Amino acid sequence: MSFVLDPLPYAQDALAPHISANTISFHYGKHHAGYVNKLNELTKGTPYETQSLTDVVKNTFGNPATVAIFNNAAQTWNHTFYWRSMKPQGGGVATGQVKDLILQSFDSLDSFSKAFTDAALGQFGSGWTWLVEKDGKVSIVKTSNADNPITQGYNPLITLDVWEHAYYLDFQNRRVDYANLFLTNLVNWDFANQNLVNKAHL
Repeated sequence: MSFVLDPLPYAQDALAPHISANTISFHYGKHHAGYVNKLNELTKGTPYETQSLTDVVKNTFGNPATVAIFNNAAQTWNHTFYWRSMKPQGGGVATGQVKDLILQSFDSLDSFSKAFTDAALGQFGSGWTWLVEKDGKVSIVKTSNADNPITQGYNPLITLDVWEHAYYLDFQNRRVDYANLFLTNLVNWDFANQNLVNKAHL
């Protein structure tokens, strides 16, 4: 079994004007594809070659001998999840059970939006901002580089990629604008609600 670059869930220009086709062409076609190709190269002939992507992430985490495999497996996982965390004409107020859980954990939907954006801005350097669930409660988690909250027992609901290659062609250094547009125009709350029922295993 080899790991594959999953197709995007929409056309490369479908998130425009918020995220351009040019950005997605480089981000998906170069960066994401590069992680998949490197993962296949590193796992060939190893026990990880026949494991699921989720299992590779979990089984290589924290082991200095497998850090390169972890980084490429986790980045493959993270990117696949990121694309699904957005949709054309997405964004706006959270829906369904996710909305109820957000209101239980935050004072209001506006408080959640501010906390999520603040987390994205507060992530120094490269990384990810996640809305996660654990034991029936939701929270916001930041991870650096390739790290993924599934290694800490969390169930990811949505994620925002805050590596510069995710937004720099469209926003330059304006990460705040990118984070705000993710919430107002792109986030896929249907996907978030699905992940409450069927935990994401890629």
